[in-house]
Amino acid sequence: MISVKTAKEIERMKKACSISAKALWLGGQAVRPGITTKQLDKIMYDYIVKEGAKPSFLGYGGFSGTACISVNDAVIHGIPGDLVINEGDIVSIDVGAQIDGFHGDNAATFACGAIAPEAKRLLMVTRESLHRGIAAALPGNRVGDIGAAVQTYVEENGFSVVRDFVGHGVGHHLHEEPEVPNFGHTGRGPRLVSGMTIAIEPMICAGNYAVKTLSDGWTVKTRDGSLAAHFEHSVAITPQGPLVLTGEWEEHYEL
Repeated sequence: MISVKTAKEIERMKKACSISAKALWLGGQAVRPGITTKQLDKIMYDYIVKEGAKPSFLGYGGFSGTACISVNDAVIHGIPGDLVINEGDIVSIDVGAQIDGFHGDNAATFACGAIAPEAKRLLMVTRESLHRGIAAALPGNRVGDIGAAVQTYVEENGFSVVRDFVGHGVGHHLHEEPEVPNFGHTGRGPRLVSGMTIAIEPMICAGNYAVKTLSDGWTVKTRDGSLAAHFEHSVAITPQGPLVLTGEWEEHYEL
């Protein structure tokens, strides 16, 4: 069942989303040559706990980190550990926080120093595809309108959309109905109504969209070894249009 929140509930949810957004930005700011993904994870853990919240991902399904940190050809669900970040890497960070009965969820891909022009273009297109998807999240539209907006823009720019993983509802639980694919057709899927809160999260590959899950049971990589990027916002559907709840990192993000 799709959860529809009241205006007061969305106001309460904003706190979790704000903490999530600030944690993401702190992690992204710390990306530099020589740092490990475990060190990045601790920065975000320390901030979330300091704010009186709980990391949404820690222990979820047995996941051992505060954030999913995925590097280069890793699309999503990278487990923080001893992997060292190098100059030229792209680092996708997905992190959420829970407080006052609500979760926030967001992601972005950060450049470690100077990155290749095609990697930079991948990040720019993926981020813009997120904005295109959000713009389609209007009351009366359908979930398929979001996916179609993302897919059309991505494929026009020569990249591909991951099919095996999708966005989702978010709020009282980290993952709620409905599923929110980053591909599809306009006019299809559940209708969007005011009070729905969803996580829109394009996962985009420079090459083919086929992916594989590694033996650790979590890390998802592109099958062809091409780069991948991941951007995400928690969004509320309102009578005035989509309201981005995790937008604070956007104010500072640069390539």
